[in-house]
Amino acid sequence: MIIGIIACLVLIGMLCMLFFTLATYAPPFMLGLEVARFAYHSGAGFLGAVLVGIVAGMLVFGLAFLLLGIVRSPVLQIAVALVYTAPAVAAGYALVYGITREYVPYDIWRQLLCIAGGLFVGISALLRLMAAAGPDPTRRPVQP
Repeated sequence: MIIGIIACLVLIGMLCMLFFTLATYAPPFMLGLEVARFAYHSGAGFLGAVLVGIVAGMLVFGLAFLLLGIVRSPVLQIAVALVYTAPAVAAGYALVYGITREYVPYDIWRQLLCIAGGLFVGISALLRLMAAAGPDPTRRPVQP
């Protein structure tokens, strides 16, 4: 029984790490999915829709890094990153709501947990996106 509990905790930790990683890629994936759906219903066929969706998702993801690399103002960089992490906050909220729906009897506690989960996932996605964009090459190191 102890092995089952430990395995369950390890699995939950792995799923959280996977979800935090995937939350960074939520906006490009969702936009690529919608573009693929639109292309399929426009008559592009299945393979054409998949290719168009992949290209659209890659372009949106590349646009994030391009904007984060071009924009020098920290306020604008954070604004761009927030646009890309807003879907991650919604996904984190939905994930925690799905988990706590059956186990937390009081609505106020469930909402507080869902908001906290959404914020944690959003902050994780924001930090991953900002770290992947890399440091500002024009910024000088502080001299002691």
